[in-house]
Amino acid sequence: MAPVIIVPGNNTVRSIGSHVWMALGLLAGLALGLAAVLTQSPVLLAVTRSLRPLGTLFLNLLSMVVIPLVATALFAGVAGLGDLRRVGRLGIRTLALFWAMSLAAILIGFVVAALLLPLAPITADQQTALRGAAAADTGTVRHAAEQLPSGARFIVELIPSNPVRAAVDGNLLPLIVFVTIFAVAAAALPDEKRHALTDLADAATQALIRIVRWVLLLAPIGIFAIVASALSQFDVKLIVDLIRAVAVFIVAVIAGLAALITLVLLPVVALVARLGPGRYLRAIRASLLMAFSTTSSLATLPVMLEAAERDLRISRTVASFVLPLGASIGRVGSALFQAVAVAFVARLYGVPLGLAGTFQAGAAVFLASLTVASVPSASIVSLVPAFTATGLPLTGLQLLLGFDRIPDMFRTMTNVFGTLTGATLVNAVEAGTTKRLEPFHTPHA
Repeated sequence: MAPVIIVPGNNTVRSIGSHVWMALGLLAGLALGLAAVLTQSPVLLAVTRSLRPLGTLFLNLLSMVVIPLVATALFAGVAGLGDLRRVGRLGIRTLALFWAMSLAAILIGFVVAALLLPLAPITADQQTALRGAAAADTGTVRHAAEQLPSGARFIVELIPSNPVRAAVDGNLLPLIVFVTIFAVAAAALPDEKRHALTDLADAATQALIRIVRWVLLLAPIGIFAIVASALSQFDVKLIVDLIRAVAVFIVAVIAGLAALITLVLLPVVALVARLGPGRYLRAIRASLLMAFSTTSSLATLPVMLEAAERDLRISRTVASFVLPLGASIGRVGSALFQAVAVAFVARLYGVPLGLAGTFQAGAAVFLASLTVASVPSASIVSLVPAFTATGLPLTGLQLLLGFDRIPDMFRTMTNVFGTLTGATLVNAVEAGTTKRLEPFHTPHA
């Protein structure tokens, strides 16, 4: 029997309250910023200016902890798999399938963003104003954009000559590549030595997760401060257009997720597992509803296991291996969301990505998707490497956090859809037939 691997999920069980407080912080910041713009009251303008350090402090706290968190969680997740030769054919097929689906999701995300985001009414003058506000809050943005490599230089610099120097300089993509290589090497060590490293990484990850939770307690205040201080510098038309742009972004995310499901996931299930869309959707609908309402892949795992064995008749061996692993790396919905988010923030601030920048952003999103720690709004928190690698202002994260509840429900549902699809496909291949799913055993009544 293949080993059961349970690794940290991409989401955490959390109440709607955290999203509500962040949304309230966003609304309060909008209200104060609009009031300052409409009234031009010296008192309100002074108050909004005085709030800027609070927003900068929140960004600094988030940046401080996210980078080591991504590194330790990535190492623990990859090294925790153990020697891939011992995981065997099942493990190789599972990993390859999830990674392929993530790459497809990232590609669809960028395509949908290119098609729909131009509908957002942001002019060049408005982009200049937004960049000016961002530069006031983070001075590293211009430097990062100037240092952005392209072409062959990007490929060469992807392998850091000094990983510590790369981390200090903010070259996070090479750092993530080094951590991945280190983790693969550690996975091949004898269990005793490997466990010493993974236990240390797990402990560090848990400590960093606790710090992130503390920092995110300040998220409503940080969002309020940075939105109010930023809006007070804009005119009413820019604020209205910004709200419309956010609406277009949410529509683009939902459209991209729908395209991923209808054009990739459902057809591949029908082709490989010989399951029609209607039958497949009926079998997994309870899992999708649970994911949509809880925004947690981990909370949905028991429902997924039941649906896999009872309704999809997936082998217990396959289900117990693929589904827990998929709760960590089966992040097709999050990968697509992050691709659209990077393109949205780049358009919002007028930062041209180009082919090289888009490739860098996609690589950062893919590498971060290998494993993400169980922190609230992990899909946004883990965007820091992609933002830094492409020179995007971290202030864009504040905006994404403020209205994350709606995209979070749809992307988590798609994550679960992708995880169950992965288990279904692996089971079909393992069964050695494409005519119909055959169980490895008869489930107990």
